[in-house]
Amino acid sequence: MKSEILKLENQICFKIYTAEREITKLYRDLLKELNVTYPQYLVLLLLWEKHSLSVKEIGQRLFLDSGTLTPMLKRMELNGLVERKRSEKDERSVIISVTEKGNELKEKAECIPGQLVDNMSMKKEDLTLLNNTLTCMLNQLQNHQ
Repeated sequence: MKSEILKLENQICFKIYTAEREITKLYRDLLKELNVTYPQYLVLLLLWEKHSLSVKEIGQRLFLDSGTLTPMLKRMELNGLVERKRSEKDERSVIISVTEKGNELKEKAECIPGQLVDNMSMKKEDLTLLNNTLTCMLNQLQNHQ
């Protein structure tokens, strides 16, 4: 029936949107102890992996524009979590590095992924399948542009 296609419950985009909001709520509680927001946590995850990245690289990896990213990075710098410096190779580029204080949060954060999985009450196999499906979906969407 054609009218079924426009039902809200049949919209995959709405399910992804609402799932993202619910997951972000779970993260909000888990990140209270670190005193960081979810987007700040994502920046820290990148910097714990790479130590230093340009603002442009962070934006590309997190799919955030500089208008969103720059104020957040300035707040993180004020909180002592990151350091911002102009690149010596290219004055136009700003390099973001994790500070000692930012690195200290890594140990506290190590339990967060496991706690999130526990809070979601899903089987690990289902989460693995979901992760693989979303990765495939993102790749297809990015290649489509």
